[in-house]
Amino acid sequence: MGFIASCFFNLFEPFFRIGQRWLGLSRIAWLFVAPNLIIFGLFTFLPIVINFHYAMTSGVQIMPAARPFVGAENFSMLFECSNHFDISTCNQDLFWKAIANTSKFTVLQVVLMVFFSLLTALVLNRKIIGRSFWRGVFFYPVLLSPVVVALLWKWILQKHGLLNAGLMAGGYDAQEWLTDANWSFFWVIFVSIWAHMGFYTLILLAGLQAIPRDVYDAAEMDAASPWRTLSRITIPLLMPNLIVVVVLALIRAIQIFDEVFVLTGGGPGSATTFIVQYIYQVGFAEQIHLYGLAAAASLVLAAGILVLTLLQLKLSRAGEAGKKKR
Repeated sequence: MGFIASCFFNLFEPFFRIGQRWLGLSRIAWLFVAPNLIIFGLFTFLPIVINFHYAMTSGVQIMPAARPFVGAENFSMLFECSNHFDISTCNQDLFWKAIANTSKFTVLQVVLMVFFSLLTALVLNRKIIGRSFWRGVFFYPVLLSPVVVALLWKWILQKHGLLNAGLMAGGYDAQEWLTDANWSFFWVIFVSIWAHMGFYTLILLAGLQAIPRDVYDAAEMDAASPWRTLSRITIPLLMPNLIVVVVLALIRAIQIFDEVFVLTGGGPGSATTFIVQYIYQVGFAEQIHLYGLAAAASLVLAAGILVLTLLQLKLSRAGEAGKKKR
């Protein structure tokens, strides 16, 4: 095998020699990363440029050259409202409904996600029976496809699903879990937490295990209460991991689509329609495909994610600077 591998790589040696002669020894690394740069540019940077073009053009034509330039008209349509405190007065009321739903979902989901992830990490960091097994159980949903997660819970929550069957067997009435606005929003939050909590628990668990044991021994010698140990030792030392978890959870919550689309389809009505589904619906699902409007909405979403990313970088650097001072 070694001889075969050697012969294979020797086939490329003349090309590398020519590249080294042309580029020089200091710039030969660009030759090795060129394939990745080409793929990255083709499938990442080029779509971004095309998206900007679509956001500045109008019409239903899909070919960029056939679309007339309209400037910021698509953004004006998104933000045009007679009264910004009344969604029904907006030109694109569904866009603002999606923004409101996304904001509400993000706040509730992230707060609950961080709380339960931290609680689970604290429990799994203790010496409990079957600790490795429970760690695997909590992380397992992360390995599942979002579509699989949504289909699984839809089978449980639908009108003739497993949950209603259990309620009826106990003498209770069946509930419309996915067609009632309040219940559907609750279950969307619940399913998203169930599906992704293991990932954030793993990050917090790694942070907990990095805290020196000597600190807890000293607190125990000083007769510190469990709450004081948690609030004065664990949380401050875990803060860099908590910042990462909060920002990653925020970004993921804003981008929620897969589970909700399969679970509720954005309904009932527009009760669980979020910003990414609005982009999909306007650009692809409706009979008239408004690519420009969908592209403009996606840039608004990208701006929000960019702000959160920059916030994460700033907070991470602040945390590292604080560590160095300590």
